[in-house]
Amino acid sequence: MIAFVRGDFAMKTPAQVVVDVNGVGYDLHISLNTYSAISDKEKGQLYTYLHITENAQTMYGFAELKEKELFLMLISVSGVGAATARMMLSGMKPEEINRAIIQGNAKQLESIKGIGRKTAERLILELREKVSKQSEDFTNLTAGHNTNENDALHALISLGIARNTAEQAIKKVMASNADMLHVEELIKQALKNI
Repeated sequence: MIAFVRGDFAMKTPAQVVVDVNGVGYDLHISLNTYSAISDKEKGQLYTYLHITENAQTMYGFAELKEKELFLMLISVSGVGAATARMMLSGMKPEEINRAIIQGNAKQLESIKGIGRKTAERLILELREKVSKQSEDFTNLTAGHNTNENDALHALISLGIARNTAEQAIKKVMASNADMLHVEELIKQALKNI
């Protein structure tokens, strides 16, 4: 399989790019996310995935490896094909999809064309653990890179509080007490706001 292609972007549209690699043009289907990353570039490298079906061979291109990995996870779920996965990556950034899956936010996933209630619930059920393991940066992203906030968030989640509820409570406490230093106090105050 072809892992990536590197060359000149001979043609670009929001849904497709042709990469000229030493005189051979590779036609890649891309998401809006990838298009945003390459729209101002003349050449570059795209990670690829060759999707083979009974009627076609379609190559997909991704600006970042994490987008390709998420695409592969999405198409592993029954009812989510390559076109739907590309639609998801065009409708939301990979971090937003990861966050929605980890938080169990089916409504946010349903807002993407082609994703119904059952598919959104299946995505959450089948991918939550995988996405959590691959998204070590997620906690840092949502907790603002503060170790006290991270520790408090983990503690609240281990107490059985939903992630997004815990995050909102911590943000509320931090907004009113920005100088709070102790994790224990942060947890206590956050519990009062839940």
